[in-house]
Amino acid sequence: MAKVRTSYVCRDCGNVQPKWMGKCPDCGAWDALDRFVDRSGAEAAPPGALDLGAAASGDGAGVGAPGAAGARRAVALAEVKSLDVPRLPTGIAEFDRVLGGGVVPGSVALIGGDPGIGKSTLLLQAAAALADAGTRVLYATSEESAAQVRMRADRLEGAADGARASNLLVLAEPNIAVIVEECRRIRPDLLVLDSIQLCYRGDVDAAPGSVAQLRRCCLDLVSLAKTSGCAVAMVGHVTKDGDLAGPKLLEHLVDVVLAFEGDRHHAYRVVRAVKNRFGSTQEVGLFEMTGAGLSEVEEATLSVDGGAARAGSAFVPVLAGSRVLVAEVQALTATGFLGNAKRRASGLDASRLAMLIAVLEKHGGLRLADQDVYASAIGGMRIVDPAADLAVALAVAGGFLGRGLGASTVAVGEVSLSGDIRVARQVELRVQAAVRRGARRLIVPESQRGVVERAVRVGSGEGAGGPREVVGVASAGQALEWLQAPAPAPRRGESRQSAKM
Repeated sequence: MAKVRTSYVCRDCGNVQPKWMGKCPDCGAWDALDRFVDRSGAEAAPPGALDLGAAASGDGAGVGAPGAAGARRAVALAEVKSLDVPRLPTGIAEFDRVLGGGVVPGSVALIGGDPGIGKSTLLLQAAAALADAGTRVLYATSEESAAQVRMRADRLEGAADGARASNLLVLAEPNIAVIVEECRRIRPDLLVLDSIQLCYRGDVDAAPGSVAQLRRCCLDLVSLAKTSGCAVAMVGHVTKDGDLAGPKLLEHLVDVVLAFEGDRHHAYRVVRAVKNRFGSTQEVGLFEMTGAGLSEVEEATLSVDGGAARAGSAFVPVLAGSRVLVAEVQALTATGFLGNAKRRASGLDASRLAMLIAVLEKHGGLRLADQDVYASAIGGMRIVDPAADLAVALAVAGGFLGRGLGASTVAVGEVSLSGDIRVARQVELRVQAAVRRGARRLIVPESQRGVVERAVRVGSGEGAGGPREVVGVASAGQALEWLQAPAPAPRRGESRQSAKM
């Protein structure tokens, strides 16, 4: 008879405890331990499934494990043959950029995001593009019927037409055993599962979405991918805090974890790699939600505004992997209560915003202790680049003083606690991309002024004509001198040109 072992898994950190406790002793989360029943033995584990208890103890060989057919032997690293596996490009350039060039055969990817953000739409578009290229794809859904998938495919610019009719297969089934068996029968190159939280195994006495079901279902999919070479892409739900639902073990088992970010009320969406065993985690993909699905965002649309100075606004070129995106930062200050002033950030690090406000008070001469400060990255972008400190500081100071940077001005540099402007990483790429997008004045750290001037001269042939001014600043107080008062609005019955005169 199979041995039944009961343990408790923390849904936040994934650590296993022998008994239930109100507080996880490893991560300190309250009421986060879920009951998990592990039935070890050959009778409990069906063929093709990886036995978790045997894998942990090292007694069982496990499906797809090295040396499963015979004795395990350690070999020298130099004797291990390297694999040159070609990737499967999805045809969506922004998605391939985040994946590292395409889907790796035999890999398992998990993509998570808020409800309605576009996870299923993106995977269905990628599956349709792969099917057009002759790749056999199985789209398994545990949330919708086959007819509902067809309705969504018809809306996505005819995703149900063309040569993909025979290469894109749909299976509406929540039973993971049926899905795995169907994959072994038709042998697809890619399995898309939407979603893992609603799948279940019949021999596990737990509800779908529980820790026991998630572990077993994910282990079956990993075993399928490693033994058959079929790539697996599955959708995962997220909690109200934005983290992937279920135990952290789910993220450790897969090869790639993608986060689909953005605001449902904004058109822009960002796909970011949280974990990627086959590529960089610094790349991001930009999409725009339209009536016909997700469309790729061209970098040319992210340009520097050439209008007049606007109070509380600044542009900054931020690094996103191997490319540069021009982002706009806006800030607003309002009178608050001394000792209870609010600091709110959207798309920015709130703790770093509080630090920049303190620097402006200490080294910029601004009194912000009784001011409520609100800062935001426009367009639903999320900025984590330290080189955006100078732009955020100028936006906050401009919102407080009622001033703004001049037309077509960008600012880049990291602000230290002493008020100094420190160097920005890969500043040449930043300024060249900013110039191509219409920047005329560049506010950079004083120590990098010469490097920036040479980079501007090299890239002077690109973009629109006109002179470029490079301004070097050494401190936050010196950078505030470049804030200008916005042009006054014309009075009623008076043209804007006569108001300027």
